Amino acid sequence: MTNISKALCLAALAALTQPALAADKMTIAVVNASSDAALFVADAKGYYKAEGIEAEFVSFDTGAKMVAPLGAGQLDAGGGAASAGLYNAVDRGIRIKIVADKAHNVKGAGFQAFMVRKDLIDSGKVKSFADLKGMKVAITGAGGSDASVLNEAMKSAGLKYDDVEKVYLGFPQHVVAFQNGAIAASISTEPTVSKIVELGAAIRYRGNDEFYPNAQTATILMSGEFAEKRPDVAKRFMKAYIRAVRDFNGAVVNGRLTGPGADEMVKILAKYSVIKDETTLRTMIVHGTDPDGKLNMDSLKKDLAFFRETGDVTGKVTVDQVVDTSFAEAAVKELGPAKR
Repeated sequence: MTNISKALCLAALAALTQPALAADKMTIAVVNASSDAALFVADAKGYYKAEGIEAEFVSFDTGAKMVAPLGAGQLDAGGGAASAGLYNAVDRGIRIKIVADKAHNVKGAGFQAFMVRKDLIDSGKVKSFADLKGMKVAITGAGGSDASVLNEAMKSAGLKYDDVEKVYLGFPQHVVAFQNGAIAASISTEPTVSKIVELGAAIRYRGNDEFYPNAQTATILMSGEFAEKRPDVAKRFMKAYIRAVRDFNGAVVNGRLTGPGADEMVKILAKYSVIKDETTLRTMIVHGTDPDGKLNMDSLKKDLAFFRETGDVTGKVTVDQVVDTSFAEAAVKELGPAKR
């Protein structure tokens, strides 16, 4: 054996006996909803692994509950609405960044809808948004993105936000509230929308996309500590996420999972999300996500202005102060811009 051959053999043996580099661990907050799809797809298809990331999902029942642990650096990333609570936290010096689009209502295929109780429609008591004046409308809570959506619906009929009585209920509770006659209307999201219609308790009166198109419903959030101290991991995470977004979008046709690769997406969602019924996943309208992670800044600014009007945000925080698009931009630079 020549000296060169011996050297090559020794190098190969050394490589085999070297311990593998440990993956960078990340904690990612989810609500296990269909809008978490790309976060799940990135895991199921090995995109995190390909970027040297070991992802651990941490479940929450609402996005609002992610804010405190994200701000404390106990979580690295997550997905939630740009709520009044988020802006107030940042105004107090808590470091959280909005870094990419997670979900919005695509024009013509809104996954969220304004629901009206069926008997009110059948009787002719409600023929337009204006007829809801003084009635009870369910939203998830004050200072949330759906509160701003409700405001847009009321404005379209010449009403004010306070012209209807708000009832604060989680989306799954909307079903029973309609059945009991406890509410007249709601801002609901899939799969609750499909369940309400299936039971005949209410009708899908208007998709949110009809009166507030492309509203920035949910965003990808990052802990400021994670973004500042581990920027390389943050960029790799975003690259994996955007790859997954593009895969998911490719399976969506007219707002439903019926395109190429839909079977795979349905299986992934059935495994990871709270929606286990594959028929529901195939028939419900799914969220939209920008394939380059771009945010609807106008929507974010409109919602923040509304939160100020209602007094839910009183500080001087701005949208630009909270948003950091550098991670998505770095990912798109590597992946190339999406075909539109």
